[in-house]
Amino acid sequence: MRLFQNNGLSRGFRAHRPRASDRSFGECLNSFLDTRYAASHILQPVLAGSAEAFYTNGDDETLQRLWARDNGLAGKDLEQILLAQIEHHRTEVFYNLDPMSYGSAFIRQLPGCVRRSICWRAAPSGSADLSGYDLVVCNFPSILDSWREKGCRVAYFIPAHDPVMDGYAAARRENVDLLFVGGFSRHHRARVAALTAAASVPRISARLHLEDSRLTRLANLLPFLPLLSAFCHPAEIRRVRADPLYGRELYAAMASARIVLNGAVDMAGEDRGNMRCFEAVGCGAVLLTDAGHYPEGFAEGETMVTYASVDQIPRLVERLIADADWASAIATAGNAMVRDRYSKERQWARFQELCN
Repeated sequence: MRLFQNNGLSRGFRAHRPRASDRSFGECLNSFLDTRYAASHILQPVLAGSAEAFYTNGDDETLQRLWARDNGLAGKDLEQILLAQIEHHRTEVFYNLDPMSYGSAFIRQLPGCVRRSICWRAAPSGSADLSGYDLVVCNFPSILDSWREKGCRVAYFIPAHDPVMDGYAAARRENVDLLFVGGFSRHHRARVAALTAAASVPRISARLHLEDSRLTRLANLLPFLPLLSAFCHPAEIRRVRADPLYGRELYAAMASARIVLNGAVDMAGEDRGNMRCFEAVGCGAVLLTDAGHYPEGFAEGETMVTYASVDQIPRLVERLIADADWASAIATAGNAMVRDRYSKERQWARFQELCN
């Protein structure tokens, strides 16, 4: 199978991505892959360097223009470059993690060598049209239902454990009691409440690595403006806020924390299972997360700890810190579960099933 996987970069990661305009596309791509950004979603043949697999970040102008330069396509726009890459690779299966940039109109332009088009979309997307794809996949059943109602064929597919995490888990040093890594916006009401409750627990070391929305960044710079005050970090969060983390830096931080807090954003009803769940247990931390419907293997009191309301967070944090044996047993079970049940090998086998 000649696989082409495309992704897009988050706003925050753009400032962290490797920049090397004087190098080749291949060298720059390898530097990116080594960061392990979004590695839970990158398929095994890409990470293994298979000659039949091609990966790029279609919205990374630096990376894409390196490929265009190396292949004599100077002056082309990013969409034209991506189409040229797909044709040059003689792609059979196009797997797109950034369908909001490349929807059905793009799929209609794919060269004839492509026999299967699949996209990942795990968020509500308004009036976006993905019906041109052969399959829309993610691990949130309620979101899959919404795409099915729009006329799309859908299938359940799930992130995987990045084996690079094993080295971080083996070298764990618990220097921080509680850690959070993720986005912050006043619209993430449940998450903001959870972060505020966690940051209020007395006598613990906590660190919240936040990728703030644009309005939150502006509000924190100008908190005296009434129109922006609602977007500011609460005082409890401001005391322990830190810069966002990605890839290997995120792994290292999780491997230094006793507890990783997760809070779902308000998008998928009771469905749960965002990437942070896989990363936390993969790096050997205890996952403390909100109750809901999780992927198989994520079991309350066995491989993770859940809270039904934010009022429970302080008590659970204090118990996990005080009862080291209980916390260690849950962390160990969670790590073993995700390494086995959600391995890259199983993810790739499932993807191949979707292509048939």
